[in-house]
Formats: sequence, C-alpha cells, structure tokens
Amino acid sequence: MEELENPRAALASEVIADDGTILGKYYQVDRSSSDYNEISKNVINALIATEETRFYDNSGIDAKGTMAIPFYLLIGKKRGSSTITQQLALNLQTDNLGKQRSTNPIGRGFQKLQEWIIAIKLERNFTKEEILTLYLNTVAFGDNVYGIENGARTFFSKDAGHLSIEEAAILVGMLKGNTMYNPRRNPQLALSRRNTVIDNMVESGFIKPAEATAAKSKPIVLHYNKIDHNKGLAPYFREVLRDELKSWCKNHNKADGTPYNLYRDGLKIYTTINPRMQVYAEEAVAKHLQVLQKFLSAQSDVKTGSVWKKWPQYLDKYTKESERYKAMKEDEASDSVIAKAFNTPVKMKVFAWRSSTEPDLNEIDTTMTPLDSIKYMRAVLQAGFMAMDPESGEVKAWVGGPDFRYFKNDHVAKTRRQVGSTFKPFLYCFAIMNGMSPNTMLPNEPVTIGKWTLSRNSEGSVGGNITMAGALARSLNLVSAYLIKQIGAKAFADFAQNKIGFESEIPPYPSIALGTPEISLYEMLRAYTMFPARGINTKPIYITRIEDRNGNILETFAPVKREVISEKESYTMVKMMEGVLLPGGTGARMRSRYNLQGEMAGKTGTTNDNTDGWFMGYTPKLLAGAWVGCENNFIHFATTGIGQGANTGLPIWAYFMQKVYADKTLKINSTDKFEVPANMSDETYSNFDTNVKPGAEAEDIGNGSAEDFGTGSESDYATPGADKPAAEPAQKPKEENKPATNKPKDDNKPAPKAVYPPKRDE
Repeated sequence: MEELENPRAALASEVIADDGTILGKYYQVDRSSSDYNEISKNVINALIATEETRFYDNSGIDAKGTMAIPFYLLIGKKRGSSTITQQLALNLQTDNLGKQRSTNPIGRGFQKLQEWIIAIKLERNFTKEEILTLYLNTVAFGDNVYGIENGARTFFSKDAGHLSIEEAAILVGMLKGNTMYNPRRNPQLALSRRNTVIDNMVESGFIKPAEATAAKSKPIVLHYNKIDHNKGLAPYFREVLRDELKSWCKNHNKADGTPYNLYRDGLKIYTTINPRMQVYAEEAVAKHLQVLQKFLSAQSDVKTGSVWKKWPQYLDKYTKESERYKAMKEDEASDSVIAKAFNTPVKMKVFAWRSSTEPDLNEIDTTMTPLDSIKYMRAVLQAGFMAMDPESGEVKAWVGGPDFRYFKNDHVAKTRRQVGSTFKPFLYCFAIMNGMSPNTMLPNEPVTIGKWTLSRNSEGSVGGNITMAGALARSLNLVSAYLIKQIGAKAFADFAQNKIGFESEIPPYPSIALGTPEISLYEMLRAYTMFPARGINTKPIYITRIEDRNGNILETFAPVKREVISEKESYTMVKMMEGVLLPGGTGARMRSRYNLQGEMAGKTGTTNDNTDGWFMGYTPKLLAGAWVGCENNFIHFATTGIGQGANTGLPIWAYFMQKVYADKTLKINSTDKFEVPANMSDETYSNFDTNVKPGAEAEDIGNGSAEDFGTGSESDYATPGADKPAAEPAQKPKEENKPATNKPKDDNKPAPKAVYPPKRDE
C-alpha cells in the first residue's frame, strides 16, 4: 500500500560533466524523469487524443469502454479498455514488483482486477496532471528507453518540452507497439502511425486541420542519440566511477533505511570532467596511437608472431580466457577439437585504426584464426592520459585506453607500470632539500654501490661533469645513481612513500633512482601536483557532489591537500624541469616540432627495452600525463628512437595542449606564468653545456637493467651512514637482458664529488 501511495519509477543515475551535459548513465532500464510543466503540450494532447479521450471525465476506470468489451468480442474485434490510469498501474507493478502483462486469460483477469483497485487509489491520491506525468515517465519507447524525456533525447536529441506536433505524434504512436512503430527500425509503419495520431488530435480538437496537414507533410527526421556505455565521452572514466559509486551506495542509506541503488534511484553525480578537454584528450590519444601502431605492426617480431615464441604460456592463458574457448568447453568439446577450431580461419570483427575522430569507424571485418586474433589484439598499443588542475585537484580529462568497446582495462588508475625517468624529479627535489642546488656540478662517472657498479648512461655516454639542472634535463642515469648514493636509498624511499604519499610500494633500493617502482598514472599525477601547486600535494578529485532524484544534496566532495615541500623548493624544481623542454633536453621537440610556446615544464620517461613510454608535463594552470605501451611487457618497440617517452607519451601531451591553447573558452593560455615566490629571483637553469656535450635533443633510454645495480643482499646495497635496507626482491630477468656483471672497485681512485656553487643571498 505504501508503494502504491508513493509510486516511484526506477530512474537511471546520471553522470554530469562540469558544464551540465550528461556524460552517461547507469541503469537497468534507461529512464529519465520530467515534471508536468517540462513536457510539451503536444505530447499531452497526442496522448489523450489517442489513448483516452475521456481521461478527465472518469475516476480511473472507463465504465463505458469496459461494458463494450463483450460486444466487440462477439463480432470478432479487439477493443482496448484500459484507461491511462490503469496502464500506469500496470507499469508501476512491472517496475516495482517485476510483474509482466499476463498472456493467460484467467491470469489476465485477476491482473485486471488489481489494476482497477490500484487505478482507483491512484485517482484518489493524485491529480490528473500528476497521473499523466507519472504515466509518461514510466512508458517504454523501445531500445531499453523509458520515459518521455529519455524518448525525446534518444530519438530527437532534444528535451521533452520542445517536441513538435509530428515528433510528439511519433513518440505517442510508439506506445501501441514500440518495436513495430519504432521509426528507426520501421520508418514506413511509424509514419503511418504518426499520421493516425495527428488525425486523432484534429478529431479531439487539439489542433486545426491546417496544422495537421502541415505536420503530416513532413518526413520523419530523427536525431538518434542512444547513450551507450561503450560509447560516448569518457567511457573509461565512467567505468572507474561506477565502481566507486557502487561502494558509495552500499555505505549510504535512504530515508527508509535501505542502501541507495545506483541503477534505480536516479542519482545525479556531478563531476569535474570538462567535455571540451575530454574530446581533445581522446582525439590526441587516438591521433598518435594511430601513427605509432603502424610502426609496431610493421616490426618483424610482431608481424610474424615470433614475439610469442618465448611466451607460449601467455597465449595458452588468453586462449582459455576467451568466450569461444569457454563456450566450446561447455559443449564438452575435446582439446583437439578446440585446438583445431582456434587454428581455423573464421570471419570476425576486430579493432583497427581508421579514424582519430570517428571511433565507430575503428573496426573492420576480416578473416583470421581465433589464435591469430588473440596475437593481433594483444599487440594493439595501449595508452593512459589524464589532465587536471594542479591547484584545485579537479580532473578535467581521462582517457584509459584506445577504445573501450574492445579494451576494458583502464590505464589511468587501474594499472601500474614502471615509471622510468619520470621518477627522477622526486630524487632531484630531495637533493635540493638536502642542500644541493640546480647549479651544483655533479660527476657523470661510473657509480659503485656495495659490489654493484653502474658503468654508463643508458645511451652509452660516460665522463665529465654537469650541473644538476643539466643532468635532469638530459636524464643522465649516472648522475641519478650518484645522487641516490649520496642521499641514501632508504631516506629517499621514505620521502617518496611517507612525505609525497605514494600508495604503491617504493622499496628502499638504489634502483628506484632510475624509476623501477611500478606506479599508476593517476598516482604519478597526484605526486606531480606539488611542483606547479607551490609545494602542495593535491589528491585528484572528480566528483563535486551527489544529489538524489529530487535534487537534494547527499554529499559534497572537497580536495585533500597537504604541504609536502616549500614554495621555493617547488619553484626551483619547476625551473629545472623547464630545462627538459629546452634545446638539449629529452623533451626539446615539444617546442621545436610541436611549436608549443610559453612556460611549461615536464619529464620524459622510458623503461627497459622501450616497454613503457611516459611524459609528465604541466603549465601554470594544467597538469597532464601520458603513458604508452602494450599490455604485455614483452611486446615493445625495437628501437629507442620510436619507443622512448619523448616519441610516445610526449606527442599526446603536445596534441592535447595545442587544442587547449587554441580554445579560448578554457582560459588556459601560453602567456600564463609560474608564480615566483617572494624573495626569490626568476632564474632559468639552462647553463648546463659543460664538458658533457648535449645534442639537439638528448635521448631518455631505459631505467636500468640487471647490470644497473642488479639484485642482491642487504650488504650489496649498504651505503655509508645509512641503515641497511631489506633485501631487494629478485626480479624476473627478461630473455633479452644481459646477466649482471660485477665491476671491481679501484680503492686507490678517489670517488668523484659534487662541486657546490658559491652561496649567494636570495
């Protein structure tokens, strides 16, 4: 009785962007709700004229119509007698109790009796306008679309309040059969039914004959826009958000004490996603992956499939995880039959880059064996990209992969990869905090820690001295190894884990200086906020508030901030990281090739064998990061020229920022300046051309291999004056890696030391 007196239709929860547009919905049935004054009079008039002309004159049951049923049955005709209120009663039973219209005559008779009782109660408790509104919010329009508002948005891309006579007639006409009279599936039948509804409106006096003639002369013009979870803006973000919201619902109860239901309670989730930036981000990722994929697909080991020869266990694993394999196993097919099927060519659709702006075009019909299709899809490059306001923490764009229809794994928050040299700024920052400066001269010489020696930089260079700013700009591994030896791996790991606040494990081993920790892009961006945000670490925020179906605020969300380093230390790091994008730095192409100007800073990163390519960059108002790689580490680019972060992650960032700068509505400009702290000069640390000669652009290659510190026991990593860390866990060596070598230490040769610049007043 309580449910009938307070009927509530299940409503889809809506994800709303920062400009009020709907990004997507979570639903079992796709329904939106409208108030009476938000529905076009054309819809109301068409409904009454077609479904029940005596609606305003009865009390929920049409006695005249009911009494006429036996007569119509005797002459062999069907006649509907259910009033709008009775139809609403059936809709509410279907929605709340899961009851469907009975096909059994006896069962239908009892159901009819229930409808009469409910209809009378509805008439006693609600006005005619409220009943019409409830009815129009519960009716189905096919394609799993419920409610007049959703019907209007789906078929005509407009709200229910602006439907024309002919559009209203189309939707009301569908109520007789939402499949038969669906204008998308059966346009001719829908046109005929539309015109019948328009004639009914004339007969009932709602419109004039001239208006009807004009409306019927128009063709059906659809602007079909069905929200699909696999399509639309930010699908990876919406899926990550779904998991978080399901958890939120479990921990928050409605007034009746039951938890909120994400799929039925019509929640409105207001997010920080900016649709324009999201489009720019998705297009930037697609544009560059489309180019990179050509290089990877043409690579010999990928093209021939030989890359899988050393990894048959993975191929077997993916085969057994496939729907085809599971279906054949359920049918009790033998292993030999399954093996034959997986090696027999069949027709299928697969993902393939065709357009960076039209995702629907990125699939092709082809013929290949199911086994080859697994190899093909695993060799599709993946990417993660996220952009945020470093001060407020608001996430503006989120791209978790190339195409959510085919690749569900989110590479922003749900995956962790080795971060390579993008981790070095934290080491250099810790060095600044411990008395060094950007102009401190550091040795670019072999470094021995315990019994292990790093003998050269990844690209092969060794020797000379360079400023700390220059070493960061050129991403020299030898200098990073020198710094971790001076500072102590345990002290630096503690700074990263407990001060910066990484949730991923940062083990206290020297190799972390070269970026061996596995961290998500989301975590990296959170950590990087301290540089442009003047020393403040801000947790990314993507929900601003959650409202119930009536607009009542259930919870608001505010950013979590912590001061990690001083304003002067953060500004010093900003100026040092600007050097990465200057001539001689690993990211110099940002200005020379992509023509981005203004104040910006960042860091490239590349892991061993070009497995992961990273770029983290920021301007005074925007922080963004990109990762590129394959799901499997053993599928990677063969050359550093193509696979390094400067050529994989950086261009995505550049394409995105080009669009952002060009869009003046975003108010992010190349003229924006990093704020200089009080009592500090605006210095540029670009004087790093010492006796380590940079080229036009330095290469950032790898984050160290087994040779670069290897694995070992506590004593292997002991550093003077530092506590002994626990033993570093052994890593699985890759087949391509050379075995670790033990370099003898020359005790007679003095270790190189840093040369500090003269102190000066700030």
